[in-house]
Amino acid sequence: MDFNDDVRLDPSQVEVRRGGGRRTAAAGGGLVGILGLLAVLFFGVNPFEEPQPQQPGAQGSPQQVQEASDVQKKCLTGLDAEKDADCLVVGVVNSVQDYWSKVFANSGLTYTPAKTQLFEAATQTGCGYATAKAGPFYCPADQKVYLDLTFFDDLQSQFGAQGGPAAQAYVIGHEYGHHVQNLLGVMNRVDRSTGASSGAVRLELQADCYAGVWMRNAVQTGYLAQITQRDIDQAVSAAEAVGDDRIQSRAQGYVRPDGFTHGTSEQRVKWLTTGYSSGEPTRCDTFRGAI
Repeated sequence: MDFNDDVRLDPSQVEVRRGGGRRTAAAGGGLVGILGLLAVLFFGVNPFEEPQPQQPGAQGSPQQVQEASDVQKKCLTGLDAEKDADCLVVGVVNSVQDYWSKVFANSGLTYTPAKTQLFEAATQTGCGYATAKAGPFYCPADQKVYLDLTFFDDLQSQFGAQGGPAAQAYVIGHEYGHHVQNLLGVMNRVDRSTGASSGAVRLELQADCYAGVWMRNAVQTGYLAQITQRDIDQAVSAAEAVGDDRIQSRAQGYVRPDGFTHGTSEQRVKWLTTGYSSGEPTRCDTFRGAI
């Protein structure tokens, strides 16, 4: 992705929490209700999970887990976003939130910014204790996006996606789509069912569409100089790689639509491209009709 080199970044929107060691959460504990491979395969956690009590010792000792502030020093401009993985996240988060703040303002609403926390191995969240196996996720309880950057390596090596910065941007845009849904009250209105046409699937597909809408308007935020066809191809490849049908087929050898939580590869690509081609959030109504 091509950032404007001189644009000033706001690193305060991203927290870094690393150094916790490769520890594993207790089975069934915290935010992750799915174990092992399936947890990351479903590209995040169930957005309807109830917040869980903090587990003793989850935060670790000061020597094990420490707040890192180097993003405040190294992530200053768009040029930094093109050279450093942490700064890429900062740049994307800044652009996504700039876009949605303007959309909300134009509708007479107030957008509440959400921070992204970059973590290593495991972290405590407002929704409970989570490990990197959860994949990227949004926690409505504390209104934060959580991301272990090793997920993007898995996206290529395990799921066959092209990878690249635009794939990462799509993932971040998707999670902030959930933040938008939370602010608008959509999350609270959607039922917790799963299945091919379920509320859970429709919620995720709308977040995909919102990610595409942001990508279409990203240049107008001033953070990015351009979105190229290569960028779109990377985002589409990532969306296709994490479709329920492809994931289930890879994990268990068959597809079971009644277990869908995020939509098929075809649906995820369809709604991402719908958002990008229209550039309008109003085109992202996945709750009416067929999906």
